Amino acid sequence: MRSEGQGEQNKAMTKQPAESANAAQIEYWNHRIAHVWADRHEQIDRLFAEITEFALGLAAPEPGECVLDIGCGAGTTTLLLAARVVPSGRVVGADLSRHSAARARERITTGGVGNAEVIVADVGSHRFASDSFDLAFSRFGVMFFPDPIASLRNVRAAMRQGGRLTFAVFRPRQENPFAALPYAAVAHLLPPLTPPGPEEPGQFSWADPARVQRILQGAGFRDVSLTPHDPRLRMAEPGAAVQAAELALHLGPVSRAIATMDAPPTEALRSTLEAFFQQHDGPQGIVLPAALWIVQARV
Repeated sequence: MRSEGQGEQNKAMTKQPAESANAAQIEYWNHRIAHVWADRHEQIDRLFAEITEFALGLAAPEPGECVLDIGCGAGTTTLLLAARVVPSGRVVGADLSRHSAARARERITTGGVGNAEVIVADVGSHRFASDSFDLAFSRFGVMFFPDPIASLRNVRAAMRQGGRLTFAVFRPRQENPFAALPYAAVAHLLPPLTPPGPEEPGQFSWADPARVQRILQGAGFRDVSLTPHDPRLRMAEPGAAVQAAELALHLGPVSRAIATMDAPPTEALRSTLEAFFQQHDGPQGIVLPAALWIVQARV
């Protein structure tokens, strides 16, 4: 769930040399605050497991296909895609984060997966060979392109004629209580976050269907469709408000606000979040609604 508010966090980071027009995103995803995507990938994967399976089902990767996994993180989607395209297909996972890519490569090696690789790359500018991919897939990775039309033109140039894409992205903030409500519960303890503008990268930057259509058509794709998906995300098992609070402290808008503070009130935040999640605990665990688009198109 790569998310909005990164501009504020970037102010707290040590500047690095620009590697591309995507320098701010490269900086963010290589900062320690983004290591959660690799270090807590099992917990994050459980949170998004139903979304991942739904999106993969619509993507329908087939044996023998070559797939580009955009924003592959710690490699979960890369591994799942690789299992679906055997025996002769292959998957290339790409991520800006060196830390996440290292974890993904470790998992590929440990699992003995011979038809997957992971590269540290900005897919918006990386020089892929033409006619390389039958499918481009992403679970939340495309929402952070500073220039999504240019980035997806680059992706399209690497795809085969008739190739297709499938992306999971979030609908508006107000339709996503799993992200909005924990932050609202502790907002009085945090500095305000300035949401990005409608054309800036962020968690909800693909919420507007008209903008999604404009991006993909501008990048040269056709047959664009948006399928709504409304999962209920289990933040933790029953009675595990402590674990839900810990995840919220490290992932999403609360963690981004904490990153801007010199001395965050961590214990107050933790106890307030625990109390919030206890209110949502039930027989199925701590469950909050989410709202997504599964975006699809063809070359």
